[in-house]
Amino acid sequence: MSQLFSEETHRNLLSRIPHCTGREVSDWLRTVDEGPALFRFEEKVSWLRGEHNLAYGHAKAIVHEYDLRRAARKL
Repeated sequence: MSQLFSEETHRNLLSRIPHCTGREVSDWLRTVDEGPALFRFEEKVSWLRGEHNLAYGHAKAIVHEYDLRRAARKL
């Protein structure tokens, strides 16, 4: 079972991603969008971790942000 992060923790993780990875969050969101067609949240997190060597928290924050933005586009 995955951990649930507060909104504040999520925002803090997102703000540290560029410093820790050398890439902007928008680049990571594009990577998820252009990546394999995985449906489950944890599959996407595992793919980012394995393919791009990301820490679990960063991968989870990226996928969560991707899902939030995708849902907002559908409204």
